[in-house]
Amino acid sequence: MHVVLVEPEIPANTGNIARTCAVTGSSLHLVRPLGFCVDDKHLKRAGLDYWHLLDLYYHDSFDDLAAKYPRARFWLATTKGSVPYHTIVYGSEDFLVFGKETAGLSENLRNRYADQCIRIPMGTDIRSLNLANSVAIVLYEALRQQGFAKLF
Repeated sequence: MHVVLVEPEIPANTGNIARTCAVTGSSLHLVRPLGFCVDDKHLKRAGLDYWHLLDLYYHDSFDDLAAKYPRARFWLATTKGSVPYHTIVYGSEDFLVFGKETAGLSENLRNRYADQCIRIPMGTDIRSLNLANSVAIVLYEALRQQGFAKLF
């Protein structure tokens, strides 16, 4: 699996997501601009000592990422999506895409992949879940569907 963070802003979230990717054997793709320096102490601390186990990629834009993987299926997690994340049949090489903490994914990107916008069900009184929690929820569903093949 591939996890994509588009313009992440909070180093601790990215560190936690990096740790989740490392322990699940998933690749992490960071799309610039990043809201922090990659040697940030909070980023490193949240990822603990898993950084050497991480399959990590940097991209200058989402278009650069999409061009590098022209056959990829991208699933965009957004509160504006209409398809529940757990109803999708995920493939082992799918890309799970998440937006920045303060604004989510751009309208342009959501429109471009309108049929691939997924949503985590949640109440309407709160804006959204924490980014690291959202990644874990969707990633583990995708891995569950594949029998946790890399984990056992």
